[in-house]
Amino acid sequence: MTGTLHIIGAGMAGLAAAVEAAGSGPRIIVHEAGRACGGRARSYMDRQLGCRIDNGNHLLLSANKTVFRYLGLTGALDTLTGPHAPLFPFIDLAEDARWTLNLSRGRMPWWVFQPHRRVPDMRLPDLRSLYRLMNAGENETVADCLLPGALARRLLEPFAISALNTLTDTGSAALLGAVIRESLSLGGTACIPWFAKDGLSETLVDPALKHLQDMNVEVRTQSRITGMEEARGRITTLHTPEEDITLGADDSIIMAVPAPVAQTLLANKIAGITTPTEFESILNLHFRLNERPIPQGSFAQCGFMGVIGGITEWVFLRENILSVTVSAANRYANQNQDDLARTIWQEVCRACDAVLEQPLPATPAAQRVVWEKRATFAATPEQNRLRCGPATPLVNLTLAGDWTNTGLPATLEGAMRSGVQAVHTLGIKHPR
Repeated sequence: MTGTLHIIGAGMAGLAAAVEAAGSGPRIIVHEAGRACGGRARSYMDRQLGCRIDNGNHLLLSANKTVFRYLGLTGALDTLTGPHAPLFPFIDLAEDARWTLNLSRGRMPWWVFQPHRRVPDMRLPDLRSLYRLMNAGENETVADCLLPGALARRLLEPFAISALNTLTDTGSAALLGAVIRESLSLGGTACIPWFAKDGLSETLVDPALKHLQDMNVEVRTQSRITGMEEARGRITTLHTPEEDITLGADDSIIMAVPAPVAQTLLANKIAGITTPTEFESILNLHFRLNERPIPQGSFAQCGFMGVIGGITEWVFLRENILSVTVSAANRYANQNQDDLARTIWQEVCRACDAVLEQPLPATPAAQRVVWEKRATFAATPEQNRLRCGPATPLVNLTLAGDWTNTGLPATLEGAMRSGVQAVHTLGIKHPR
């Protein structure tokens, strides 16, 4: 393929598209409206904390093949850390119980027969919830498929909320079932957890930008596409505040922007286009300490901990920063942020003190609340039906983004998969 490929948006979908297409023939220009690339998966210097933090926390699983391929192409595999085993430490604050989920590496789930490796108090019949989720219809919710019991409350419900960023009573069982088919059903080898060792930018953004530079891909930040012109079934012009970009007969576009932006740009270009219209937030809190906590046991081995029975869902430890993630956070939108942060810090102390050499202080040295108001589309059956695929009626335009119809919820894997699919839909193949 010749001509120029314009990629609009340098979040994870856009960067994945650029990495996939680099070196395949066309000249590539990436247009990013903001000052920095990476979208919701990047790092920045926070003046309030006096240190560099991520705008969110992302836990990868070894089953995320598209993400790991991207990391391999960009030379970033060594920027990850994790336990190198399918281990997941948990605490149930409501019942003051601790355990470490230790999955069998093979597809045969031997772990369910060993009480010290499984969810406490679970019963083998509880596993029918997994079967029901993997075979769920498009209109079923996660709550429709979960059987009462410890497995649902202590594993499947928190897993669902993290994966879907949507509560179980409205979340799509079909989307969660797709995640389970690609991870838990394949055994522990597919469920080894990884996360960025130093920061999201150091893992997902900076190596990609260096790779794209080496591949002569042009990345333009503060390059906002404000409109487009269409004629004879093609996009012919891209408008920016500074210039109009005329597209030639061999030029093409991948639009990797959030759903509302895509709807605005395409509403008058593609009749009947639908995109998700409801969104969920994610709440992240970063607590800085004067001294680095020294973890013990599986918390030390993993670097993170799952928390149920409170507001806190995941706690990550990186040097002297404890970071907390709360998914499906619309439910807390009306609460006072200071009160919310105080409650969450108390939960962090309860969760971590027993697995640290020294207990945490009554208050952190500094804290930062990062609230992604429209982090993902609400992963309900109704919203899932509004997702469109990569192809469009305009022959030189494809779509990407975690909101497009990837078959997965709005995860890093889904975002990157959408970028790769958009490239392939244009007939561009990564050079082998």
